[in-house]
Amino acid sequence: MPRRARLALPNAPLHIIQRGNNRQACFFADEDYRVYLDWLGEYAEQWGQTQCH
Repeated sequence: MPRRARLALPNAPLHIIQRGNNRQACFFADEDYRVYLDWLGEYAEQWGQTQCH
């Protein structure tokens, strides 16, 4: 059975989880993880979000 569509409300924060297939690791090197966090931070700033963990 397919998953129901997510409800997206304007100006409401989303909780996002980054996970690989079968819950495997997505990043195998610290540098790759750092680049991902930097990229995520850039988009958070672009879209007006002040916190990104």
